[in-house]
Amino acid sequence: MEQIFRLFTILVILGSTHLGSDCAQIYGDQPLAKINIRKTTLAIHESASIRAYPSVLGIQGEDTDWVTVDLKYPDASDNDWVGVFSPGRLNASQCPPVDGQREQTPYICTAPIKYKYAKQDNPGYTKTGNATLKFQLINQRADFSFALFSGGLSNPKLVAISNFLTFANPKAPVYPRLAQGKSWNEMTVTWTSGYGVGEAVPFVEWGMKGDIRKRSAAATLTFDQNSLCGSPARTVGWRDPGFIHTSFLNNLWPNTLYTYRMGHRYLDGQYIWSKVYSFKSSPYPGQDSLQRVVIFGDMGKAERDGSNEYSDYQPGALNTTDQVISDLNNIDIVFHIGDLSYANGYISQWDQFTAQVEPIASTVPYMVGSGNHERDWPDSGSYYNGMDSGGECGVLGETMFYVPAHNRAKYWYSTDYGLFHFCIADTEHDWREGTEQYKFIENCLASVDRQKQPWLIFAGHRVLGYTSDKWYSQGGAFEEPMGRESLQKLWQKYKVDIAFYGHVHNYERTCPIYENQCVSSERSHYSGKFNGTIHVVVGGAGSHLSDFSQQQPGWSLYRDHDWGFVKLTAFNHTSLLFEYKKSSDGKVYDSFTISRDYTDVLACVHDSCEPTTAAF
Repeated sequence: MEQIFRLFTILVILGSTHLGSDCAQIYGDQPLAKINIRKTTLAIHESASIRAYPSVLGIQGEDTDWVTVDLKYPDASDNDWVGVFSPGRLNASQCPPVDGQREQTPYICTAPIKYKYAKQDNPGYTKTGNATLKFQLINQRADFSFALFSGGLSNPKLVAISNFLTFANPKAPVYPRLAQGKSWNEMTVTWTSGYGVGEAVPFVEWGMKGDIRKRSAAATLTFDQNSLCGSPARTVGWRDPGFIHTSFLNNLWPNTLYTYRMGHRYLDGQYIWSKVYSFKSSPYPGQDSLQRVVIFGDMGKAERDGSNEYSDYQPGALNTTDQVISDLNNIDIVFHIGDLSYANGYISQWDQFTAQVEPIASTVPYMVGSGNHERDWPDSGSYYNGMDSGGECGVLGETMFYVPAHNRAKYWYSTDYGLFHFCIADTEHDWREGTEQYKFIENCLASVDRQKQPWLIFAGHRVLGYTSDKWYSQGGAFEEPMGRESLQKLWQKYKVDIAFYGHVHNYERTCPIYENQCVSSERSHYSGKFNGTIHVVVGGAGSHLSDFSQQQPGWSLYRDHDWGFVKLTAFNHTSLLFEYKKSSDGKVYDSFTISRDYTDVLACVHDSCEPTTAAF
């Protein structure tokens, strides 16, 4: 969190050229940052070997496949490890010049995609020198190899390199991400491939089941190292991101099932296709139907093959992902409000993340927000000068996921879903009164027709409202510095029902509150006129958990030091159900309902209506 960062700013600046700074250890290291890959030395052992199979993956069109790795090393030790590299050829000639000079050292200048210790699941390894490991690989547009290292992560010595493996079609279109467009009846499809526009033309083929299919062209984006702001994103964390395509599907019928697939047309007229997916289009704004929304922040990615990332960095990520997938038939749209992948400058991890959420994002709109781990970098235009993005400075988040913002470098936007109107802030840019974002927020809140869309939701990554997190509480304000000072009068004036935040890795719900005071004594059911906004921290979707302060303020109704997410269910114009679910079991641990008529929304409460005078 920002308070911790400020205490260690000097240490970060001094240590920023090292792969793992002192500050990063406080937050929890990105696992790949623990590897001092540039210190690798050659120590090829003639009696060591490493073999991976099968050599061709995804022969049935799969985007994910399992690999077995057998290794032998007579000088085995506890700190031997195996790294997965892609592209698979380890060669100093691939390293960019350092200070204008191309050197033959280091031998390896790019971090692996992931790694395991050789002794993992092989308790007799140090005695026998033999081990078998299982890795799950995803299609990432290049071949793979496995390398055995001794010397641990801080002083790696390259002992043996495996054969090469590749997916049957490494350039195939993969990992679709749906998002609401700039109008309620537009859906966008974003995906990744290895095809530039000079090689194949991207598009989406789509339509209602049984109808003639349409084809919608796609825009294509990519970026290079010069687009990024610093290390590791520009150095050991760099990996070619491929090409990111976005297609806009327009004039959709409300609440209608559509099927789609991504395609690329080669210049010779042949085609390459993705799998077939489906989605249900958005309801018409104000449509009185059952509508279900999932909201969380700070999920991150994890590895199903037991690689080190699973236990060390984002321990709740897979549980949250799997719980959402298991309930996907009862979910209409998802909001992930910042800190998406925690790649922190290791570009390969964005493919890993989009593959992880593909079952969700390919089926329902996956709306994202900007967090410190996507955006923050000194002198990059961010409101904060932190280094949490690892040199990405927003480029990856803005490119890999579409949001209906007018300027995607300023990641604030509004979107409608039936009975809901959402105003999504970008807390990595200034939100205070008089700023461009403040004007957007007020316009977003003011523009909703509450007779059509009674449920008004505000969300942003950092806690601009209330939290009793340990670090935020130390200053006594229980908020991001200057977080709510400018915005609370807008929430009150426009009667925002619920405000959501991430950044703090736990769950907390307040009473309806205004200017630090609870305006209702109810805990589980709210009815009648609006009195104040309920603030919810829902940043416990996967990352390491944050501690609460020892004292629980009176406005804090429920706190949970665990991983979880929120589900909102709008039954109609007057009834809303709020549920907090743990990621471990999917059960509801906190809930409340709101019952409110339109006349209740019109009613004046403190600071919500303009002063009036009696006319004679």
